[in-house]
Amino acid sequence: MFHIYDIQKSPDGIAFDKVFDLEKELQERNKEILGLSPVAVTGKVRFESGFFFLDYQMTYTITLASSRSMEPVHLDENQSVNELFVASEAALKEQDLVDEDLVLVVEDDQINLAESVADNILLAIPIKVLTPEEEAGADLPSGTNWTVMTEAGYQSNAQAKKEANSPFAQLQGLFDEEDK
Repeated sequence: MFHIYDIQKSPDGIAFDKVFDLEKELQERNKEILGLSPVAVTGKVRFESGFFFLDYQMTYTITLASSRSMEPVHLDENQSVNELFVASEAALKEQDLVDEDLVLVVEDDQINLAESVADNILLAIPIKVLTPEEEAGADLPSGTNWTVMTEAGYQSNAQAKKEANSPFAQLQGLFDEEDK
């Protein structure tokens, strides 16, 4: 946690290199997270022209369930984060930037690094998670009278059905037999 007055006093900004254990907190916020390694965060917070710049690099391994098989998948993540804050007094002058979510407002005169890290991990969770075997193989799950299809497969199947149900489908090949 960085106090805005400490940041303003430091002309070069404040560098940091921290490790956060956020697994329990993030599992409470998102039940899809099966596991999270300690998050290594390296960066700098600085004050310039009325704005507070929080720039950092975070590295972690997150475990999520596969979208297909529900098998645990370990994803190694390396993410750059750049956030821009404005002090609450200045927020009134920069209200249009705040309304467009381009600038965050400093609360209680402090920038909470752990909160920023947690929020950015949650924002980076992918929708589609596959095991290496699922990514490599083209076989999709299927069962009795059902199968999972890709969108391209669905489109080609729909086109084939459309052509088969065409009133002119019965006429195909009619002239080919006469040429023999």
